[in-house]
Amino acid sequence: MITFLAALDGVFARVLNLLVLVTSLVVTAALVLLVTARAGFDLPLTGMHEASMLAAMWLYMAGATLATRNGRHLTVDFLATGLTGRRARAIHGLIIAAITAVVAGLFCFWVWKMFAWGLKRPQTIPVLGLPLWLAQAPLALAAVTAVLYALRDMARAVLALAGRGEGG
Repeated sequence: MITFLAALDGVFARVLNLLVLVTSLVVTAALVLLVTARAGFDLPLTGMHEASMLAAMWLYMAGATLATRNGRHLTVDFLATGLTGRRARAIHGLIIAAITAVVAGLFCFWVWKMFAWGLKRPQTIPVLGLPLWLAQAPLALAAVTAVLYALRDMARAVLALAGRGEGG
């Protein structure tokens, strides 16, 4: 089962990397095109700004998900760098993962409430006419994966405490 989950996580990481690459290109191309059209040709490209913002939402949240997956999100490691024992580091990791799981769980709840509200009052992105949930879906991606990766980190810390994890 662990091998399957690890393989699934690897596929998920490759999809996220591709999504980050594609959305980076879309955001860059859209903004260059938008600025060039407006400044150089006095042409307003209707919907281009919305398209770039939609791609940017996916870029930011996919990037945040990758950072969370790789344990590279913003951290304050002043305390962690001072911990020398394996057990102390594992306890520290467990506490951090538990706090992250709670906060990410609240984020999931907020995203769910936002989606539920949007289902009752469906809206569209004004110029493009796309459903608003396309811009909200990246938030759900980041929220759900943050909880899942926090649970993964909790399991790793518990295994480390039991002497069977990383460094054990």
